[in-house]
Amino acid sequence: MTLNEKLAQIQTKFKSKKSRFNSFGKYNFRSAEDILEATKPYLLELGVSVKIDEKLIDNSTFPVIESTATISDGKTAIHATALVGVDLDQKGMQMPQKFGAASSYGKKYSLGNLFLIDDTADSDATNTHGLTMNAAAIQKAKDFVQKGGKLDAIKKKYNVTPEIEKQITL
Repeated sequence: MTLNEKLAQIQTKFKSKKSRFNSFGKYNFRSAEDILEATKPYLLELGVSVKIDEKLIDNSTFPVIESTATISDGKTAIHATALVGVDLDQKGMQMPQKFGAASSYGKKYSLGNLFLIDDTADSDATNTHGLTMNAAAIQKAKDFVQKGGKLDAIKKKYNVTPEIEKQITL
């Protein structure tokens, strides 16, 4: 069996529960550790290994962590990558926690890319995290809608009050 066939077998049989709960956002989610634990039964069975490598990319705006998940059969390897920015302005976190949070997200999403985990119904993907629209965001949204963009796309990212919706759609 080729590595592609082994990976396809894992992708189609893979099950990982959302065993963790975010009490702030009130949603369940899965972590990188949950994903790795769910892959363990396949490793010996299919003769593959999985690892994650990380690289810090320092740009002028903010640091970015590049996480690369790799599956290998000892001869060939397949890689999937995720890029996550480190929010240096995150309140209530020490610097190691800021990098740790970005690292955890990067690992989770690189594994999700490798194993084709669809998190679109996951609140990590849909949670607005309380984002409200300032005047500049409202103007950008208005321009977007006037050019044919859908209001629903904006609502996926921001909390859109009825008053803001009127401003956008006028």
